[in-house]
Amino acid sequence: MNDTLRTPESQDDASVLREIRSALQDLRFGSVEITLHNGLVVQIERKEKFRLQPSGKQA
Repeated sequence: MNDTLRTPESQDDASVLREIRSALQDLRFGSVEITLHNGLVVQIERKEKFRLQPSGKQA
């Protein structure tokens, strides 16, 4: 996702949805958190989790 600063005054529904879709793209395990202030989206945070599988037998 882009780290560009965007101002809430200039946001429209299409651009917010585009950013949310971008955050969800290729996300297999994790979460997307959307933060609102006064009804405006001010932050979209993507957290991705990776699970490691053991490569051999454990003793």
